[in-house]
Amino acid sequence: MTTAGAFGEEVVAWQRQHGRHDLPWQGTRNAYRIWVSEIMLQQTQVGTVVPYYERFMARFPDVAALAVADQDTVLSHWSGLGYYSRARHLHRAARIIRDVHGGSFPSGFEAVASLPGIGRSTAGAIMVFAYGERHPILDGNVKRVLARVCGIAGYPGDAVVANALWEAAQRLLPEKGVESYTQGLMDIGATLCRRRQPFCGMCPVNHSCSALRDGRIDELPAPRPRKVLPHRSTVMLILEHRGALLLERRPAPGIWGGLWCFPEIPGGEDPTDFSLRHFGANISNLEHMASVEHGFTHFSLTISPRWLEVSSVLPRIAEPGHQWLPIDEIGGAAIPAPVRRIVEELRQLSPRRVTVQKT
Repeated sequence: MTTAGAFGEEVVAWQRQHGRHDLPWQGTRNAYRIWVSEIMLQQTQVGTVVPYYERFMARFPDVAALAVADQDTVLSHWSGLGYYSRARHLHRAARIIRDVHGGSFPSGFEAVASLPGIGRSTAGAIMVFAYGERHPILDGNVKRVLARVCGIAGYPGDAVVANALWEAAQRLLPEKGVESYTQGLMDIGATLCRRRQPFCGMCPVNHSCSALRDGRIDELPAPRPRKVLPHRSTVMLILEHRGALLLERRPAPGIWGGLWCFPEIPGGEDPTDFSLRHFGANISNLEHMASVEHGFTHFSLTISPRWLEVSSVLPRIAEPGHQWLPIDEIGGAAIPAPVRRIVEELRQLSPRRVTVQKT
């Protein structure tokens, strides 16, 4: 069995010499900045997170700025990063911190873990990096390292396997140097103990790795059990009038909850009739655009865009949750990646038709 003392010392020594030290959320005890980084790093790689983090922090430098912002503004600065429930939880948590904790990020583990979007591992990381406290973490990279080092078989998403990994994480936690140790585990998992083609020869704990000793590197940890992902399809209406496009807010919770998307049309509906009935839009031209494929964790989606040129819009009371937005402004709105792709495709198909007309 791997011993905590030697294992921790080796990870700490490696991190201090070879680990990552220049990430924008490092070198601070600011719990807010650390919290935002940890939420962004959930299910997202460091290289992807960095530019989003820097842009987010420039706009929302502290809890107060995030709490007072409206959801649209928050989501627009998250747009493209995916898993948008993280942004909604972040926003809710900021308001709880403002209203319940007096605007100061809580310093107790239970209080931190009770905030929306924060689980045991994220709370542990915040406590380690912001307050120097001794807590284990178990993100995706750390699960892989511990499963291999300790020879823990099975899929980490299973309760029995997860419990074994948490036991190992707690047992191997060193008494000192917990910040370097925690960062070191994450760095080893991200840069050396990779899912495929790991650099075992460079790993500081390879001599105590059960998977390497037993030739089970490719087996541990076990992947998510394979199943056929369901497929869904939808038709989106790209209503264009005088260089502006119609967007509607997606309901939350749900896929892309709170974001602005193109209206979807029920199967079998005529796009022209639907547009007139629901939006008062008279259509002068209809074109089919190329389908857009998008993958989610639990299903795949095919979007079939219908590009409709609107000749006029009947006067009517504006429906809540809808807006006509000039195409030049859509890039700054809170929109999901497929909508952004459709807008870019629209620009390429006909730059003339998506230029805002002056009245």
